[in-house]
Amino acid sequence: MTFFSIYTHGFARVAVCVPALRVAEPAFNAERTIALAQQASAAHAALALFPELGLSAYSNEDLFHQDALLDASLAALQRVVAVSTDLNPLLLVGVPLRHEGRLFNCAVAIYRGQIVGVTPKSYLPNYREFYEKRQFAAARDALSHEIRVLGQTVPFGNDLIYVAEDLPGLRIHSEICEDVWTPVPPSTLAALAGATVLCNLSASNITIGKADYRRELCAAQSGRCVAAYLYSAAGPGESTTDLAWDGHALIYENHECLAESQRFCDSEQVILADIDLDRLLQDRMRLGSFGDSVADQRERLRQMRQIPFAFQVPQGEIRLLRHVERFPYVPDNPATRDERCYEAYNIQVHGLLQRLRSTKIEKLVIGVSGGLDSTQALIVAARTLDRLGLPRRNILAYTMPGFATSDRTLRNAHALMAALGVHAEEIDIRPSALQMLRDLGHPFVEGAPQYDITFENVQAGERTSHLFRLANYHNALVLGTGDLSELALGWATYGVGDHMSHYNVNASVPKTLIQHLIRWVVRHGEFGAEANRVLQSILDTEISPELVPATAGSQDEPAQSTEAKIGPYALQDFNLYYTTRYGFRPSKIAFLSEHAWADSSRGHWPEGLPEEKRVAYDFPTILHWLEVFLFRFFQISQFKRSAVPNGPKVGSGGSLSPRGDWRAPSDASATVWLEELRRVRER
Repeated sequence: MTFFSIYTHGFARVAVCVPALRVAEPAFNAERTIALAQQASAAHAALALFPELGLSAYSNEDLFHQDALLDASLAALQRVVAVSTDLNPLLLVGVPLRHEGRLFNCAVAIYRGQIVGVTPKSYLPNYREFYEKRQFAAARDALSHEIRVLGQTVPFGNDLIYVAEDLPGLRIHSEICEDVWTPVPPSTLAALAGATVLCNLSASNITIGKADYRRELCAAQSGRCVAAYLYSAAGPGESTTDLAWDGHALIYENHECLAESQRFCDSEQVILADIDLDRLLQDRMRLGSFGDSVADQRERLRQMRQIPFAFQVPQGEIRLLRHVERFPYVPDNPATRDERCYEAYNIQVHGLLQRLRSTKIEKLVIGVSGGLDSTQALIVAARTLDRLGLPRRNILAYTMPGFATSDRTLRNAHALMAALGVHAEEIDIRPSALQMLRDLGHPFVEGAPQYDITFENVQAGERTSHLFRLANYHNALVLGTGDLSELALGWATYGVGDHMSHYNVNASVPKTLIQHLIRWVVRHGEFGAEANRVLQSILDTEISPELVPATAGSQDEPAQSTEAKIGPYALQDFNLYYTTRYGFRPSKIAFLSEHAWADSSRGHWPEGLPEEKRVAYDFPTILHWLEVFLFRFFQISQFKRSAVPNGPKVGSGGSLSPRGDWRAPSDASATVWLEELRRVRER
């Protein structure tokens, strides 16, 4: 397999098929099943799911008691088994099978010319339009755990999990239609026993509103079980004597819809999706309640049977079909993005509001640089005081120009403070910073252009020192401004610098989300036209620490570029998300990043993102900045995160507070991550 194969990186491609069929014509149905199975195989799928009783048709009613139909259905199954020898996927097909003098509605698992197992339907609906108990027996009625079919003796029961031997994490369970509509579906126990891909062979006639319920059902089952859930309903050809059929196929992964068929389509359909097995296993490992549920059901789970099959992993370059958002903290969908921005903004406001109420302090001190982070913190502070019924003049905002402050950011800082109506002052930190450098004997005092880390951190330290003393003097809280991305990369001056505050509303908000939160505030006109003008100017300004002055030229724009030093925040936030949220290895993160970022024409860009930010990154660039991220995140910056101020957790992507999502040693090595990435370069 190549590096650019989904199977190299813990994905499995699955297919849900809706063939055309004819009632009581199993030979025709077998040929249509084979045709779609071949399509799924050509698409490199590891699994292909078909509808309930798809070889015979579901709507045969009392014809199921005709030996001729049952014989023909068995012959159709034999035909599918024979052709499967040359196909990639495990096939799950529906067929009626006689066993122990009864008839069972079955899902038959077929792999490369062999039947792997047979699952009978557990719950037979016998209400409203359904009369299945008239024709079939339920799984519980079977006496034995094996069935003889087409010359093979194979496992029989609703407790079968098919384990792909050469693809870790691919563990498949099948159930049939009504089974998932019950309080405790068989797939729930299967998931607790290790199944990651849950399949439902369904017929499921359509009535008004039923499609939405199917979606909700599949989403909920996949979410509760931390699994993929595949669903196939009967399509064109079933009898419409009293019912209708819409051919609804669905693929969900942990509550997220990955693929859906066109309903009421006149033609056959195959939908495909790439299931992230690593993601499912990571989430299960992290969720203690999932493990507790396993322990509570241990006696029942010990009875589940693991059925191995020698899966042959498709070879070659198999590109990811799955949509990977470039900005995982910022949803592509505008409506969803608006809702998330609303929630994030109000979580920040609520966190600060509660801190002020509990401390009975009514004033805030904040440093305003004219950059993104202090801007977001300031507008959160303004809205918080509005909610508390306190005047915005209780926000004591200070802009503190230093040796490298540009005219543009200084103008923006003053204009924003004025537009918001806060108490605004300017304190020039250069005299106190010079005194500190003089005390240190630093060459800059004598005119030497030595802009080292001491020169930079003296300025950051002086700003924070002023803010804390101002807070003491005015009985106020220092509001922090640093964001999640800076915490991840260690891009903050520790302790006496911008690392420290009394409370930090941005602590778990990444830089890419802060940009969109400000755009959201602009779009909704939260603070008026003049504030909007300033906010847009801030959004359009180069991200910079403004600690090193320009050697020549205009002082109107920042001389430093943060992203030139630590990488584009778009890439680094991507790396942060998949490192902390899922614990993926660097090679998988690089694979996902290449898929998301290597082609700027692929996928959607968030609304409002400037054209100059809609750029592509080639694979060497992706690897370079990932290496920077791994070294900074794992080796040199944890000690800062071990001592961060309080601040609210905002998103499901997590926080880096040691009191929240992230607990890590400050003296760890990045070697294992960098070595894994080095192997990617060698490949």
